[in-house]
Amino acid sequence: MGTPAFPNLGQHCSVDVCKQIDFLPFTCDRCNQVFCLEHRSYKQHQCPHGDNQGITVVICPLCAKGVRLIPDEDPNISWESHVNTVCDPSNYEKVTKKKKCPVVGCKEILVFSNTVKCKDCNMDLCLKHRFGPDHKCPGPPKPNTGFPFMGLLNSNSRKEVPRPNRAPAQSTSSAWSRFVNAASSARASAEAGMAKLSTDFNQALQVGQGSKSSTSTSGTGGKEVCPQCNARFSSVTALVDHVEKAHEKSNGRTGVRKLSVDVCPKCSKGFRDPVALVEHVEKDHGGTSKA
Repeated sequence: MGTPAFPNLGQHCSVDVCKQIDFLPFTCDRCNQVFCLEHRSYKQHQCPHGDNQGITVVICPLCAKGVRLIPDEDPNISWESHVNTVCDPSNYEKVTKKKKCPVVGCKEILVFSNTVKCKDCNMDLCLKHRFGPDHKCPGPPKPNTGFPFMGLLNSNSRKEVPRPNRAPAQSTSSAWSRFVNAASSARASAEAGMAKLSTDFNQALQVGQGSKSSTSTSGTGGKEVCPQCNARFSSVTALVDHVEKAHEKSNGRTGVRKLSVDVCPKCSKGFRDPVALVEHVEKDHGGTSKA
């Protein structure tokens, strides 16, 4: 046994009918005896402790998973334990269904070695249809070019609409509703103020029309109009005299107010406020007051 240089190299097979010397022997993990390549398995050397090492696996028809049968246990008990614990019928389709190329008419089964993911549409394709024109790639998703604040307003408006049998609105919709109510109140107040101002101005004109004197009738048909009583005069001087006599000196009359009139030298339009006259000249006459 062995060689002159290595006298202890190799061992004989433990089978009585074999006794072959093997320089690379196998040691049984159950009976701890040495065997050759031919008798290394439990069955070939009839190992007395090798029956418990046998493994039997049954594929579950419900979930396609392997069920290991314990040697000393009834197979029915092992099967029932698997069904009541880890059996998942939804896994059957994942295991048995083979993924194919999504291109119409292509029946190529996708596996690890022939699967390519498109960088634009993120689809798993076969090697034949990996290029964009071959699978009609729609390209990368287009960015949203719209103004994002408009989408926020639209979403808040949709949240504000009351709907029956729904949960209460979120805090953002409540803040938006308070903002809308405040804006509506401000607008209503502004409209009420404009209406009141228009009513006061019409009442002042009506009072001025009732206080016409005989001196104003003499100037009927002129260009200049009195803003207090709507009397017409042929010149600005006559209008100023009329205002000083008829309106400023009539303190005893009820409902008549003192009024000083500033006349535009360009269009002869009268103004109660000098600031309004300056704004009128700058806006309508280009900032010049020459006639």
